[in-house]
Amino acid sequence: MTEAPVVGETTENYGQRLLHWLFVFFLIYMLICAVGMIGSGFKGATKGHAEDLFAFATNPFMGLIIGVIATAMIQSSSTVTSIIVGLVAGGLPVGTAVPMIMGANIGTTITNTIVSLGHVRKKKEFRRAFAAATIHDFFNVMAVAIFLPLEIMFGFLEKAGALLAGMMVGGDDMSVKGFNFIKPLTKPVINEVSNAAHFISGELGPIVLIFIGIGIIFLAITWIGRVLKKLMVGRAKKILHAAIGRGPLTGIFSGTIITVLVQSSSTTTSLMVPLAGSGVFRLKQIYPFTLGANIGTTITALLAATGAVGPLAVYALQIALVHLCFNIASVVLIYGITPLRKLPRAGAMWLARISTENKIYAILYLLMVFFVVPGLLVLLYRFF
Repeated sequence: MTEAPVVGETTENYGQRLLHWLFVFFLIYMLICAVGMIGSGFKGATKGHAEDLFAFATNPFMGLIIGVIATAMIQSSSTVTSIIVGLVAGGLPVGTAVPMIMGANIGTTITNTIVSLGHVRKKKEFRRAFAAATIHDFFNVMAVAIFLPLEIMFGFLEKAGALLAGMMVGGDDMSVKGFNFIKPLTKPVINEVSNAAHFISGELGPIVLIFIGIGIIFLAITWIGRVLKKLMVGRAKKILHAAIGRGPLTGIFSGTIITVLVQSSSTTTSLMVPLAGSGVFRLKQIYPFTLGANIGTTITALLAATGAVGPLAVYALQIALVHLCFNIASVVLIYGITPLRKLPRAGAMWLARISTENKIYAILYLLMVFFVVPGLLVLLYRFF
């Protein structure tokens, strides 16, 4: 016999959900404050010479590698892109930051590839799961291979980001047409932490402030992901199931919405890997969701950009919009042209097939793409 729901339990449930949502808003507020701290600390540490400090990264390939390695190590493109937004707010040139943002897109794909290794004991499951994971890798590498040279030659993403940021911002910060509402909300916290950092380490205060900001971003994004996963993953799965079979556009849109809801492309794509491994969804159906996840993940950097204040704030918004433009343009170009659309799928299926026959290929692939090749390129750049 089914027990009737207890009124007290339902009220408790609502109360818990309300507390979780309040905690999420608090974490977003802290994320925005943290970006302001990094910008302020970076500006103080470089004393207006940020360009000199990052001279080594003016080589676009070095910037790309920094983005790949940093994201692969942290396993969160949201964290890396938010930190980059903070650095731009502190004086890092947008042109230097663009390849770093592109590198973060490649580095983030390591998470679902690792998740797919959980299916390694069952041959058919592993082949399906590994293909579903690596299709994201192939797509993102291909997007960078096409768009990075074009960006170096024409700087069109940087220009598009500047145009959109100019249309959205009026004044010297993230206020809309001069109506500033972010600065008064974040300034007291940033000032207090800045004073504490100077109290702790005197002249090294700005450096301490940068590290505190990075630490807060890391914690905020980790906890936002955890709490939203608790609140939204059940709904995310419902959206995922409801969207299957309704065409690629619905798939892309659903992937975007789910990623915005859970604030993590790693969560979205990792959700799909076990479903693909068990045969619930086919690779063709998974593919558009992955692309939507790429677009949805840009929301974190856009949120973070609202924390930037001062004359460089517009550039922080610009780099966040570059991230959005890059991911939308990649989907339109690669998925929109049939021969290009087929390449990531073919690559993922081929890699999954040979990795199923010999598991060492899967391990070698992970190590080579995310660590060995980028690391070797850094060494080559340093010595030659």
